[in-house]
Amino acid sequence: MPKYSFSVNGSKQTVEAEAEMPLLWVLRDLLGLTGSKFGCGIGQCGACTIHLNGEPMRSCLLPVADAAGQNIATIEGLATKKSLHKVQEAWISEDVAQCGYCQAGQIMSAVALLEKNSDPTDEDIDSAMAGNYCRCGTYIRIRKAIHSAAKATSIDQLAREA
Repeated sequence: MPKYSFSVNGSKQTVEAEAEMPLLWVLRDLLGLTGSKFGCGIGQCGACTIHLNGEPMRSCLLPVADAAGQNIATIEGLATKKSLHKVQEAWISEDVAQCGYCQAGQIMSAVALLEKNSDPTDEDIDSAMAGNYCRCGTYIRIRKAIHSAAKATSIDQLAREA
């Protein structure tokens, strides 16, 4: 069986897998990173969203062979030992999650948005989050949390510059 190497959350990983095995199953079954969820298997729901070289990607569609040599970030890699990511903090403070199944994918898409656009409008948020479905319908709280995270990040940046 072929071997594939890549960086996951800053750590080099090598796995043995069939070339067409979806990255989602590599992350969950071979590496034990179960934050990304299987939702639809066709890239439509967003529950499996990870970052590939900083871009949000549906890991259920990405063959492990295509991820070789790439940088992968999962929900498990957002927080540090000392603190949660600002988006994670906002998710908690805005009480976004209900069942929680889609939340890792939602958070990963929100982080990708804020890394590109530090002050998104409602339309920017709706566009960036359009491929992430929440069966519980927490979209208003998701939007509010993204605005809160953007504001918190902006305040932190100002404090560091002072």
